[in-house]
Amino acid sequence: MQSKIPFSTYAVIGTMLFGLFFGAGNLIFPIQLGQLAGTNFWFALLGFLITAIGLPFLGILAIGLSGSNGLRDLASRVHPLFGVIFSLALYLTIGPFFAIPRTATVPFTVGFEPYIQPENVTMFLALFSFVFFAIVYYFSLNPAKIMDYIGKYLTPAFLIFLFVLIIISILSPMGNFQQPMGEYVSSSFMTGFKEGYNTMDALASLAFGIVVINAIKRSGITDRKEIAKATWKSGIFAMALMMLIYGLITYMGASSIEAIGTYDNGGLIFAAVAKHYFGSFGGILLAIIIVLACLKTSIGLITSCSEFFHEVFPKVSYKWFVLILCLVSFTIANFGLNNIIQFAIPVLMFLYPLAIVLILLALSSSLFKNKQSVYATAMFFTFFISIIDGYKALVDSLPAAEFGLFEAIEKFYSNTLPLYDIGLGWVLPAIIGILIGYAIPTKKTL
Repeated sequence: MQSKIPFSTYAVIGTMLFGLFFGAGNLIFPIQLGQLAGTNFWFALLGFLITAIGLPFLGILAIGLSGSNGLRDLASRVHPLFGVIFSLALYLTIGPFFAIPRTATVPFTVGFEPYIQPENVTMFLALFSFVFFAIVYYFSLNPAKIMDYIGKYLTPAFLIFLFVLIIISILSPMGNFQQPMGEYVSSSFMTGFKEGYNTMDALASLAFGIVVINAIKRSGITDRKEIAKATWKSGIFAMALMMLIYGLITYMGASSIEAIGTYDNGGLIFAAVAKHYFGSFGGILLAIIIVLACLKTSIGLITSCSEFFHEVFPKVSYKWFVLILCLVSFTIANFGLNNIIQFAIPVLMFLYPLAIVLILLALSSSLFKNKQSVYATAMFFTFFISIIDGYKALVDSLPAAEFGLFEAIEKFYSNTLPLYDIGLGWVLPAIIGILIGYAIPTKKTL
C-alpha cells in the first residue's frame, strides 16, 4: 500500500504543468483583454478563465482519467484515422503553424520593436527569429539539460519580475478603467470566452497530458486511482497559479489606457507598461527574461512535436523533424505577431469545439460504457458546425475568402441553431450525436 502522498509532490508536478502551459500567449492576450473590456473587466475575465484555465484542466483530467496513452490514443476512440488526422492538426496548430512562431514574435514585439524604426522592423525580426530558432534547434537536439536549467532558474526569474511589475501596477495604478470597446460593449463574457481559445492551452492539454501522467508515475505513484488523484490535485495547483496571474495581468491592462494609450496587440501593451514603470531599462530586462522563457516553451514544443511526427512517420528521423519544424516556424514568425494571431483564430474556432467535445466524452465515458458509436456520431455532428465556425472567423479577417455555399449554411445555422450567435452552436448537435450514438446497438462478436 502506498504511503500518503505529500503536498510537495503535487506542488512540484503542478509547477511543471504551469511551466508547460505558461508561454507567450498567456502574457499577451489577458493584458489586451483588460484594455478592451475596461469597466466590463470582470465579465470578460470570467469568460476568459473558463476556456484558458477550465478547459485545459479538463483536458489534463481527460488524459489522466481515461487511461489513454496520449492524444492519438484518445482520439482513436472516434476512429483510428480520425486519431491520426486530428492529432496532426492539433500538433501543427500548437507547433510550427502558430504557437512556436509566436514564441519568437512575442519577445521581439515586447523587447525590441518599440526601439526600432518602423521601416527596419521586418529586417530585425528576420535576424532575431533566425538567431532564436538556431538556438532552439541546437538545444532541441538534446533538450534535457537546458530544459532543466531554464525550468529551475529562468522561469522563476521571469515570474519574479512579472510579479514585481504587477504589484507596482496595483500599488501605483496607471489610471481608471475606461469604457469597453468593440464586442466587449455588449457581449463581454462570450468575447472573453472565445479570447481564451487564443492561448491554445486546451489543445495543448491534450498533447501535454501524457507528460504529466509520466511525471506522476516517475514520482512513485503507480495505482490508477492515485494517478487520477495526483492529476487533479496537481492540476488545481497549476491552474490556481495561472488564474491569479491572469486576473492580475488583466487588471493591469484595464487600468493602463490613461497612461500608455492603446496598441494593436498585447505584446506592445506589455512593453509600454514595463517602460512606463521602469523606463528603457525595464523594457530591456523584461525582453531578456521573456526571450529566455519563450526559448523554454519553444524547445519544449519543438521536442514534443518532433517526437510525435517521428512516431507517425518513423522513416523520417527525429533530428530531421527538429530541423523542418524550426525552418517552418522561422518562416511563419516573419509574417509578424498580428498576422499569426489573425490567421490562428479561424483554425482555433474550428478545432476547439472538436477538442471540447472529445474532452467531455472522455471524462463521461463511463456513462455510455465507452461506446465507439457515441464518440463517432458526436464528433461527426460537431464537425459540421465547427467547420462553419472556422469559416466565419476566416471571413471576418479575410473577406475575400467568402464562399457562397458556406454563406448559405452559416445563415441557416444562425437562424436555427440555439446559441450559435455566441459561438456555442455546436452544443445541441453534439448532444444529438451523443444520443444517436448511444441508441446504435453494439455489434456482437462471435
